[in-house]
Amino acid sequence: MLNRRQILQLAAALPLLSGGTARAAAPVPAAAAATTDAVNTRPIPSSGELLPVIGMGTSQTFDVAASPEALAELGAVLQAFFAAGGQVIDSSPMYGEAESRVGDVLRSLSPRPPVFAATKVWTTGREEGIAQMQTSAQRMAVERFDLIAIHNLQDWRTHLATLKQWKAEGKVRYIGITTSHGRNHEELLEIMRREPLDFVQFSYNLEDRVAEQALLPLAQERGIATMINRPYQRGSLFAKTRDQALPDVAGELGCSSWGQFFLKWILGHPAVTSVIPATSKVHHMQDNMQANFGPLPDGRQRAEMMRAFTAL
Repeated sequence: MLNRRQILQLAAALPLLSGGTARAAAPVPAAAAATTDAVNTRPIPSSGELLPVIGMGTSQTFDVAASPEALAELGAVLQAFFAAGGQVIDSSPMYGEAESRVGDVLRSLSPRPPVFAATKVWTTGREEGIAQMQTSAQRMAVERFDLIAIHNLQDWRTHLATLKQWKAEGKVRYIGITTSHGRNHEELLEIMRREPLDFVQFSYNLEDRVAEQALLPLAQERGIATMINRPYQRGSLFAKTRDQALPDVAGELGCSSWGQFFLKWILGHPAVTSVIPATSKVHHMQDNMQANFGPLPDGRQRAEMMRAFTAL
């Protein structure tokens, strides 16, 4: 866990990355649960390696210019993430400057906290894919990615051949495929049935439960880890629960917010490995990371959570 001195050191170091003078970021306290509870983890089926269940996405939230103010704010967000046991950071060349901003912050950390670095390849052509992945490593400040996935199945046959070779050569630890589009689910299912994937990534939340029909059961059957994006359905879940009291079952699970409630409902599915909510706000990150601790719902509790949400 990073201490107050390390957080202040990061805030001081961030302006040097962009040649300016930043407004100092406030120290970020660790999530209260992080001081007493063990982090919830799930194994990657293909290896048994344990991952904290709450990771971090970077779509839109980290796609900002490298101003001193932005770097200080994103640095504080990552400090809150690491302080609460976070490790999985997911990005993509599709996300504009997100990879670079993650790399800017990681370069400033000494010692660097444990990071499970994940990105995607999002282009067409073998050489283009290789060049893009090498650029991503430079931007995110990693020597070797833990996970590279093919973004939205783009030219997947070409890139999967490269990734299989890279994995065999030790250039990447895990490989996978992602989609955020329901129209691609059937093709993804066929790939999952035929190819030796370590990870798949797709959307799943209380409003979008299509993944329950085939993707999650097949992942469980085939021993493929799942990384869940859009856990808040782009914020629409909060629109429905605004000013609504949490149901009693939330207390059983240690949930003090609807955000934690939504994340823990997803984590109640046994085929879910990790969830990657994205935020650029420290207080939202601190709230998200509370779902990294405490009990996860069993079948009864999960059904009760569903009933409470649909009744709103």
